[in-house]
Amino acid sequence: MSSSGMITMLVTEISITLITGFFFFKVLFGKPKPEPDSYSENDDVEQ
Repeated sequence: MSSSGMITMLVTEISITLITGFFFFKVLFGKPKPEPDSYSENDDVEQ
């Protein structure tokens, strides 16, 4: 493998690994969004 091919392969693999790690970090340590209770919104009768 030529040196330019090796550099391209390493840059691509490192970039994809860093981007994947960034999004895993965001998912694992992000604050959860409050979700509305869709079941209570569908009730016709107020309790």
